[in-house]
Amino acid sequence: MKKYNNTDFNIKNVGQTVELYGWVSKKRNLGGLVFIDLRDRSGIIQLVVRPEQKDYEVASNLKSESVIRAVGIIMERESKNMKIPTGEIEVIISDLELINQANDLPFEITDNTTALEDTRLKYRYLDLRRNELKDKLITRSKITMAVRNFLASNGFIEVETPILCKSTPEGARDYLVPSRVNKGKFYALPQSPQIFKQLLMIGGVEKYFQIAKCFRDEDLRADRQPEFTQVDIEMSFVDEEDVMDTTEKLINYVFKEVKGIDISLPLMKMKYDDAIRDYGSDKPDLRFDMKIQDISSVFQNTEFSAFQNVLANQGVINCLIVKDKAEQYSRKEIDKLTDFVKTYKASGLAWLKYNNHEFTGSIRKVVSDSELASLKEILNIEENDLILIVADQYSIVKTSLGALRCKLGRDLGLIDEKDYKLLWVVDFPSFEYSEQENRYVACHHPFTAPKDSDIDKLLTDPGHCYSKAYDIVINGYEAGGGSIRIHKQEVQAKMFEALGFTKEAAKEKFGFFLEAFDYGTPPHGGLALGLDRLTMLLTNTENIRDVIAFPKTASASCLMSECPNVVEESQLKELALKIETRES
Repeated sequence: MKKYNNTDFNIKNVGQTVELYGWVSKKRNLGGLVFIDLRDRSGIIQLVVRPEQKDYEVASNLKSESVIRAVGIIMERESKNMKIPTGEIEVIISDLELINQANDLPFEITDNTTALEDTRLKYRYLDLRRNELKDKLITRSKITMAVRNFLASNGFIEVETPILCKSTPEGARDYLVPSRVNKGKFYALPQSPQIFKQLLMIGGVEKYFQIAKCFRDEDLRADRQPEFTQVDIEMSFVDEEDVMDTTEKLINYVFKEVKGIDISLPLMKMKYDDAIRDYGSDKPDLRFDMKIQDISSVFQNTEFSAFQNVLANQGVINCLIVKDKAEQYSRKEIDKLTDFVKTYKASGLAWLKYNNHEFTGSIRKVVSDSELASLKEILNIEENDLILIVADQYSIVKTSLGALRCKLGRDLGLIDEKDYKLLWVVDFPSFEYSEQENRYVACHHPFTAPKDSDIDKLLTDPGHCYSKAYDIVINGYEAGGGSIRIHKQEVQAKMFEALGFTKEAAKEKFGFFLEAFDYGTPPHGGLALGLDRLTMLLTNTENIRDVIAFPKTASASCLMSECPNVVEESQLKELALKIETRES
């Protein structure tokens, strides 16, 4: 058994005989001496094999990434490398054993690799040997341990909930699993343990947590995977403030343990409507300043027909002010920004520059001098400022300018990547209208409690109902979200009715859950933190695949194991399934 890690040793261990195991990171033959950089999980240590030693030929023929065992004496190095923990020492080898020879590598195992991501995903087990990924997995482990330590010390019980569940509506698309025993019926993989953790509260657990695997069959992006892990928490006899207070302390504990950062508590709270108004997003990045400004009032009597039409159709005119950067943006660069906002359904991007005490830009000739003067005063426009304007329906304006704000923050270097800005976004709407389904759907999920003052409006005015929901936002990412849950059956029935469920449909989908409400349900609430996303934020990467050992690609496939894949016809027959091929 391996007893030592490479970095267990330093200059104080000179003269000690050691037995080491690891991989050949690099080999050099200099003047007859063979130098080997031996790598294990902890780091690098230099081995030296002299020509007169019995294993010199073995050392000379070693290939990169071969696994070896080495025995030798620690000596002080003449040429020290202070960039690594073992840089003052080397091991003079007396016994060298080749345990396993490696083939030629598909890419070089270096931190600054130029290998394509698809190649690295295909050979993920090799990619994990790079410090960059290894360190991220270690950080993930530290986060997980910190979470468990904090919650366990605060009276939470870790409980596993089922992976094979019942498919329920609302939310993302389920992954379905056919049943062999009950032919024609299906399990669903859980999108979250939502129903089960509420049942645990009814079961009297009171304080529950779980490092839970969750599954959603939806389109992927840089910060989303089809299977993901969340820190799932639920508590009884609490209100919003209780859950948020516990979560803040948990996050602060994790930041201290992993990054040595002490977060200032309590975190600021921002209402959902204010976040959308000022930042165009329910997960605002507060690491830089650049609020969305409403300038509709400036153009109430405008003669510019495009703005007239927007205001006549109950739209709004908003803008971003890019301070002291106008000269950096040519017409070609602004055209690129126009194309960008159009991807968010904006009809276009108007713009004005202020230089040499005058305005220029795409709408300079169609707006009046008095309107320009009002803009200058209201927006506090100064020399070399750039105004970027979108006029459209409220949601389109906010979404497009919110996305543009984040792009400008990155492009202009306005964001300190080492900084962390955390906040709560609270008072979410209970519902959002789905144009596709032509009905209101739950903004979070159908078990989220509405504000007490809005219960009577669930059926009469769903568009103006707000919920006891809250998201914790870190650097423009939703790091976690939760809510106080409905614990009264009559309120849950109203919620289902507002969402278009008949009593029969609600009973069919959630009957076992609703029945539990009849047996003494405590007030309860909770939150789920995205472990993958939290690790991503704490390791300063923007790609969630970097913090998952064996991730999927954007097409939800694994290049290494080649899944998903076909199965044997006999397996399909056992499940009473038949594959039907349709022409596209």
